[in-house]
Amino acid sequence: MSMKKRIAASAAAVALVSGLGIAGASAASAATPSCGPTCVNIFSPVFGNHKHPNFIVDVFKQGQAVGQPIILFRASNSDPAEDFTYSAQGTVGDFFAAGLVSAALNLHYHAFQAYEVEYSPFGADTGLCVGVGSTPVNGTRVTLQPCGVSARTIWVIDKFDVTKNGYAPLINGADTNFSHPFVLTYPQDSFPTDMPRPVLITENLQKFSNGSVNDRQLWSAKLGSVF
Repeated sequence: MSMKKRIAASAAAVALVSGLGIAGASAASAATPSCGPTCVNIFSPVFGNHKHPNFIVDVFKQGQAVGQPIILFRASNSDPAEDFTYSAQGTVGDFFAAGLVSAALNLHYHAFQAYEVEYSPFGADTGLCVGVGSTPVNGTRVTLQPCGVSARTIWVIDKFDVTKNGYAPLINGADTNFSHPFVLTYPQDSFPTDMPRPVLITENLQKFSNGSVNDRQLWSAKLGSVF
C-alpha cells in the first residue's frame, strides 16, 4: 500500500503554510498558470525574501526521472521545472504509526508536521518527489525519487528552529542523527548561477553559539504566484 493511502486513514491534512508561516497565494498564477494557486514555491533567505524570492527550488533541465538533481533557479511564473505540489499528510507520529519512519525520529519529532513535495510540471503529477536516494549523510545530493515509497521523500519542519520571519530547517525523514539532524542545505560558497549548477544536499544542522541556524539551511515557501 502506498504511503499516501496508509497515512490518509490516520492523519488529517495540515496546510504547509501553517507549518512554516508561509505567504499565501495571490490572485495570479503559480510557477506556471496550469499549476495554479495551490502550487508551492520553496526558497532560501540567502537569495531573496517572501515578497521577492529571486531563486526557487527547481528540477534541473525539467527532467522527469529518478535521480534528476534539485537545484535553485531564477524565479519565474512560466518555468514548469519550478512547479511543485505538496502533500501534508500528518505528523511524524502518524508516519511512525503507519510504519514509515523510525522510532528514533518519532521520539524526537513526533508532533511535527511531515510532508512530501511532488514535482508537478504544468500541474500534472509525476509520482516523483524531492528526496534522497539513500540514507542521508553530509553531502547527499537531493534528487527526484519515487513518492510514497520510503521515508527518504519525507521532510519534517524543524519547529525548534523556526525564525521570526518564518524560515525553518527541513529534516529528511530518513534521518539517523538526532543530535545534529540532516537537513536540506544549499551548498556553502555556491550561487544559483554557478556552472555546473549547484545541487541541493543534506548536511548536519549547523547552529551557532547564539542559537541561530546557518541561513543556507533555512527554507520557506510561497503559494501561488512567485511575484
